[in-house]
Amino acid sequence: MANDKKGILLETGTNEFEIVEFTVGPTHYGINVAKVREVINKLPVTLMPNSHSYVDGVFTLRGRVMPLVNLPRVLGITSETKNSKVIVSELNNFFVGFLVDEVSRIHRISWTEMETPPSISDSDMVVGIIKMTDKMVILLDFEKIISAINPEINRKLTNIPQVTKSLEPRRKQKTILVAEDSAMLRDLLVDTLHTAGYTNIIATVNGKDAWEHLQSIAASHEEEPIEKKVQLVITDIEMPQMDGHNLTSRIKKHDILKKLPVIIFSSLINEEMRRKGESIGATAQVSKPEIEQLIDLIDKYIL
Repeated sequence: MANDKKGILLETGTNEFEIVEFTVGPTHYGINVAKVREVINKLPVTLMPNSHSYVDGVFTLRGRVMPLVNLPRVLGITSETKNSKVIVSELNNFFVGFLVDEVSRIHRISWTEMETPPSISDSDMVVGIIKMTDKMVILLDFEKIISAINPEINRKLTNIPQVTKSLEPRRKQKTILVAEDSAMLRDLLVDTLHTAGYTNIIATVNGKDAWEHLQSIAASHEEEPIEKKVQLVITDIEMPQMDGHNLTSRIKKHDILKKLPVIIFSSLINEEMRRKGESIGATAQVSKPEIEQLIDLIDKYIL
């Protein structure tokens, strides 16, 4: 699976992505290929005292110790599969294994095919649904699962240095557009930016929403220059309808909007994704949850 993955990684800005399809019980799920390092057979695990209920223990792979998250338990599904697989992932610079029943294949999908899940019980664990000819594939919020077992991530997202008196009034004069599909992370990010003194935030739920908003601002640029209306864009990468790479590429190709600094703030920032972001003109890229680094960069580019 790891070798197959390397062979089909997409060019940046196409608004497409690949998912690894897997099953837990009778349901089909997907995880972005960019988060997957490899798929392995289950290895022996060592139990850890007082660990989170999602975690079976820790295992060692290529000299790296990482937790094994029991995805059936996370989803409240009883699994009797004997030959379980482990999807080894890297999110937020954190390596973790997800125990699943079976791993089937890789699909290439357009972000426009990903639909927002309906608001039903526990739907906050789901970030999107992809309708295929013979089934539906559910995309899970793996970042939320990781934040549950690793509270350090939430701490970093909300831990900001004390605002100095000289910075606060200058930050209040700036407007930032945020594109983030996870309601939990969007609210957390906006609240943290408010605490830092950036109180004028335009929060959008995906790249398409952000692009439409920016286009409407650009359309009225003759009344007032674009840099007077919004000074910077922060975008996630994974979002339904339009991903952050496609959004960034569109901004940087637009005659008026290209002046805006764009910071990609995503759990997918690794060496390869960083190269992709640079190729489309991203001003900077920060791995979640490094909010201090993000705020330092905002200050650098708009103060």
